[in-house]
Amino acid sequence: MTDGRRLNMQTKLDHYIFPNSEDVTSYLQIVKALSTFNLLEGYYYVTMNPGDIPKTSINAPDVAVFKEYNLKRHFQTKQTNFGSNLSKQELQKKATDLMKSLKKQQNVFEKTSSLQRNATKASFVLANEIAKQNKSFAEAEFIKDCMVDAVSVVCPEVISKVEAISLSRRTIVRRMDAIEMNIQDQVLTASVSFQWFSIALDESNDIQDTAQVLIYIRGIDENFEITEELLSMESLKDTVTGKDLYNSVINSLIRSRLSLDKLASITTDGAPSLIGRHCGLVTLMNDKIKEDFPSHSVLSFHCIIHQESLCRSSFKLKHVMDTVVRAVNLIRAWGLNHRQFRSFLEDIEADFTDVLYHTNIRWLSMGKVLKRMWDVKEEVVLFFNMKDISCDFSRERECDEWVCDFAFAVDIMQKLNELNTKLQGKGLFAHELYVEVKAFQLKLQLFSKQLKEQNFVHFPLLKTRTVTQALSDKYSYQLTALRDEFIRRFADFKAIEGQFDLLGSPFACNVETAAEELQVELIDLQADNSLKMLFENKPLVEFYASLHSEKFINLKNFARKIQFPELILADATHKTNELRMPFYLMTTVDGSGETEVIAAFNVISEEEHMVRQMIQLFKTKNPK
Repeated sequence: MTDGRRLNMQTKLDHYIFPNSEDVTSYLQIVKALSTFNLLEGYYYVTMNPGDIPKTSINAPDVAVFKEYNLKRHFQTKQTNFGSNLSKQELQKKATDLMKSLKKQQNVFEKTSSLQRNATKASFVLANEIAKQNKSFAEAEFIKDCMVDAVSVVCPEVISKVEAISLSRRTIVRRMDAIEMNIQDQVLTASVSFQWFSIALDESNDIQDTAQVLIYIRGIDENFEITEELLSMESLKDTVTGKDLYNSVINSLIRSRLSLDKLASITTDGAPSLIGRHCGLVTLMNDKIKEDFPSHSVLSFHCIIHQESLCRSSFKLKHVMDTVVRAVNLIRAWGLNHRQFRSFLEDIEADFTDVLYHTNIRWLSMGKVLKRMWDVKEEVVLFFNMKDISCDFSRERECDEWVCDFAFAVDIMQKLNELNTKLQGKGLFAHELYVEVKAFQLKLQLFSKQLKEQNFVHFPLLKTRTVTQALSDKYSYQLTALRDEFIRRFADFKAIEGQFDLLGSPFACNVETAAEELQVELIDLQADNSLKMLFENKPLVEFYASLHSEKFINLKNFARKIQFPELILADATHKTNELRMPFYLMTTVDGSGETEVIAAFNVISEEEHMVRQMIQLFKTKNPK
């Protein structure tokens, strides 16, 4: 036995830690340039420290530099007898065999490298899907186990390729970090070429009561290529004043190398800290722009979908909605009632299997709840009678006036939900959304006039009831009030309606009412029939991109600024938080069926330990 402790004390430790192969592979996916060393060709000629040469097992003659004349001189001086005993044909065959041997050795490394690249790519693809679906990192290993089991049955010859895919929890974290860095690089690269850009802001509190500011950006470059992405999410640990929000937005724009002189518009959710007249974020942004760029101005908008949702709140439907919600809560808030009601609907073979909960934070919830309750109203009343449950819904069901109000509410809420759906989606532009809103205002005017004349052609449910003239007048008045509310809330869009019309219909607009710098170019545009054909056959973005850059320079710049950067994505937090995660509402219900939401949670899973954590968090936040 040898004691090596004294030798270990004299040994100089290697300070370079051998890296994890997965880390190296992940890093190589994002590097801009790299160098390679061919071990096959350099195995026999690796430059070494002269003092270490005696330690090697094989000592080959030194070739200082791998240049053609050096290798040729080495061959002529050291390998002169190579092939001297071979004929020309045998020498050619020998060279061919040596080349095949070299290619075979190289192919081993190339196949291994190709397999590794494909496995890494598959790992990135799966990590991206896990991130988009907001699944737990640990599920990646479960997915791999399922893939291995399936492949072992279907095509066992490729099971080694599936097993080579690294999907450990740590690997998924690294993949997501690399994807995040790549997306940030793409946004930063695209932002350099932005001619104009717009931002949409939304502030909301997370489950830990930390204020989160979401900043969305839509930018357009010289070629009318549009980039729309989440720019950043800023956390505010302390106060959430207009100044705090302003600092967060300015810092985010600075990090992204975006200049305020290219900012076209700002869209908010209408919170006081965002649109306050004296110290709101929009006001501070305008003051900063006027100070740095006096000739530049920025448009500001209140989120269009949020405004549409606020307009419907002006409806006098509380007596209908409260009655319906209480009936729904009597069924769904009590486990026994809910189970028996679902079983009852199944026994009678009803068209629907349940009633829906109402949630104020969901834009379409009210309309869907009312429509479902209308469809199962007879079954609900019958169930309450069978259970001998006293409920306002059963009593109001016998009142013709209330039923007419119920039918009217269902019909008009369906139309409002249709409008809301049309305003949603990615890639929509401001003038397109405003056209939908303006068309709905005209529809309300028509509906109001027809209801006053007791014409219910556009109200299919109300048409099935016997409606008195007094009720018709009431409904007509409510629609008129709703139209007035739309006009009031969308006044900021009305102020630039002329610019929207010019942009959406440049061949039909009045040249004299257009801006002076656009008038001559508009005349040239309207006089060109080929451009008119192009306008009719191409999307608006492609049409403006195809215009001559010098002849229509002002018109193209107008299109970039007014139309395309306008980001009207309402309530950004709501859209971002559609994470397909279980959503829990914690409610209190009193003896009369009155319900109040006291907490809301998004959880990763519905496992018991997760629900327990949710309840414990509520108790911690509400000790009383």
